[in-house]
Amino acid sequence: MLEKTLAFLRSFIPAPLFKLGQPTYHYALALLAAIIYRFPARKIRIVMITGTKGKSTTAELVNSILEANNLRTALTSTIRTKVGDTAYPNLYKMTTPGRFFLQKFLRAAVRKNCDWAIIEMTSQAVTQHRHKFINYEALIYTGIHPEHIEAHGSFDNYLKAKLELARARPNIIVANLDDEHSQKFLDYARVKKIGFKLSDAFPYQTELPGEFNKRNVLAAAKFAQAIGISEEVIKKGIAELGQVPGRMEFIGNSLGLTVVVDYAHTTGSLEEVYKTMSQSSPLRQGFAGQAKLICVLGACGGGRDSWKRPEFGKIAEKYCDKIVLTDEDPYDEDPRKIVADIERGISDKSKYEVEMNRRRAIAKALGYAKNGDAVVITGKGTDPYIMGPHGSKQPWSDSQITREELANLSKTE
Repeated sequence: MLEKTLAFLRSFIPAPLFKLGQPTYHYALALLAAIIYRFPARKIRIVMITGTKGKSTTAELVNSILEANNLRTALTSTIRTKVGDTAYPNLYKMTTPGRFFLQKFLRAAVRKNCDWAIIEMTSQAVTQHRHKFINYEALIYTGIHPEHIEAHGSFDNYLKAKLELARARPNIIVANLDDEHSQKFLDYARVKKIGFKLSDAFPYQTELPGEFNKRNVLAAAKFAQAIGISEEVIKKGIAELGQVPGRMEFIGNSLGLTVVVDYAHTTGSLEEVYKTMSQSSPLRQGFAGQAKLICVLGACGGGRDSWKRPEFGKIAEKYCDKIVLTDEDPYDEDPRKIVADIERGISDKSKYEVEMNRRRAIAKALGYAKNGDAVVITGKGTDPYIMGPHGSKQPWSDSQITREELANLSKTE
């Protein structure tokens, strides 16, 4: 309520003056929130997770390992918030909710006698000081790729925001050594600096597909080792985690199709998903030479990161046999223009069609698929709304809509 009131008041402040005062404004809110909730971070162990991709899955892996070790956990991520045995979906349309939410979340975790709190932290949240007055013991860095460049002004600013989390000098920093910036993070570790690579030994059984998920598993395992959890328990926690909602989520059906919903909204993530579902993937080797990859694609986030839209088109053309371009989150931008920007990256115009209604786009893609084909629906994951102009929003679930359209197809078979 307080943040809404302040947001209303700032509408009367001239933009240049407000921009100048933003750091103080955000810092003051962070301090006020911590005071109101009595600095709960002082009474619980906390691990922050940051990086361009893999944060939510890594958070779920860490949570599963900690629970396998009989520890009580709290978690807040793009997907959900949980405190002890109570969990609910993230409906805020933001990965890291506001300062008052975070401090309230930590106070609830303390009240429920949680041993660890797991927080997914974004670069934009850092620039708004949402991490302030949260004393975290550990930081996991999954890697960085171009994203939110327009919001930050440059890639260097984006990296600087991520590094701000390391500069707090937590006791433990775990970093992806396949990322060229990892050492910059590790240098700030107070006690333990732990790196991992995709080429490291991988003694874990997991339902999570793709090489990118191996990195997420290794990140969680290395953190668990750093805090003294046995390898036996780590293996148990990893094996017990099934699908992560909206992250390479396989949607079961009776039509012989492989249907996947994934949040991929960066160029790197999109390519990783398509590689995982391509004919050369171990997941689909039994169908190589005949099975098609049919892709439902948009570009979430109207008014931001427009540079990546044609890149999405290029990546989709490289891997997909058929592409259905559609709407995602246009906000105040013309959704047809967003799709036109993606089209510019596709040279073979016969490979795609445009269907702006997202439900119909999903239905069309599923309808084109035959036994053995794969349909990949990216961009939304667990996002609960399609965001339109002037703050409007349409309730949405890619997974649910996909299940409904698969059921409709089954009736006609």
